[in-house]
Amino acid sequence: MDLKELETALKDASSRGLVVRALIAYTNRGGESKLRNLETRFLAAGIVVGRTADDLIRYHGKMMIVDRQTLFLLSFNFVHMDIDHSRGFGVVTKGGKVVQEAVKLFEADLNRQPYTPRLSTFIVSPANARKQLSTFIEKARKQLFIYDPKIADKQILQLLKNHAKAGVEVKIIGSVAGRSDPLQVTPLTSMRLHTRTIIRDGLQAFVGSQSLRQPELDSRREIGMIIRDKKALTTLLSTFDTDWKSTGIDEARKPIQEGAASPPEVSVKATQALEEAMPPLASTVKKAIKQAVTRAGKAARTHGDVKSTVKDAVKRAVKEAVKEIVQEVQDN
Repeated sequence: MDLKELETALKDASSRGLVVRALIAYTNRGGESKLRNLETRFLAAGIVVGRTADDLIRYHGKMMIVDRQTLFLLSFNFVHMDIDHSRGFGVVTKGGKVVQEAVKLFEADLNRQPYTPRLSTFIVSPANARKQLSTFIEKARKQLFIYDPKIADKQILQLLKNHAKAGVEVKIIGSVAGRSDPLQVTPLTSMRLHTRTIIRDGLQAFVGSQSLRQPELDSRREIGMIIRDKKALTTLLSTFDTDWKSTGIDEARKPIQEGAASPPEVSVKATQALEEAMPPLASTVKKAIKQAVTRAGKAARTHGDVKSTVKDAVKRAVKEAVKEIVQEVQDN
């Protein structure tokens, strides 16, 4: 949390006599010292601070509850990068049952007590996320529009592919592990992607913090919600449509007009294969760099000649790797 205006507002609320309670993760990817500094600042302002247990590999849910009446459930963190430079969504609701379920979860995590879900539309990992999100996806009849930085859970991927083969339009802004066929997948190019959202048949949507990956479904604390609100769905659908068009994927898929030069049929498959091969390709490049430095020897490193040697080695490694990938696609 690096939003100073939000931190100031919380401190001001505490100084006015409001009970402000904060549950802060025991660890995070950005550095534990920042979390402990936040704890210290909150405690100094009279805020009640709790630290999450270490029974789950990560606490990643984002929510705020006001007066036990209004729930802010977010797919983004309280940081400028997520709010100002990334695609993220948040749901604000005064629905009694879902707000009370969120309070129950907060109290359980604050006091390090077990949480038992009782509301199918309030999605909590690992308590009910896999079951409820699988059911949510299974019920799609026409469309599934998905934002997800990386879909990698095997069961979910198979479910999505089965739907696509059965005629359901499945569009994913983000990425998937392995081969994407028959799914339509494209990265978000206009900004950083951070939200996890699924819009089903234009009638319901899931918004939350959990990607469709095994750890986020089964081993971490993630929080999401399924909504039916028409205005919210209209906004989500409009935003997805704009983001999808901004990627240019539809233009790339348009048939070539008669008389126009036709690109090789393998080009789209080769691009997909190259995307899937990027991790091993990166490994190939690293290996080439190490070999180039070793071959250049101490003398080359001393005189600065290693730079050009490494550049040539990287070019050759990438060129050969791309050739192999394209050849594999043609062979298939």
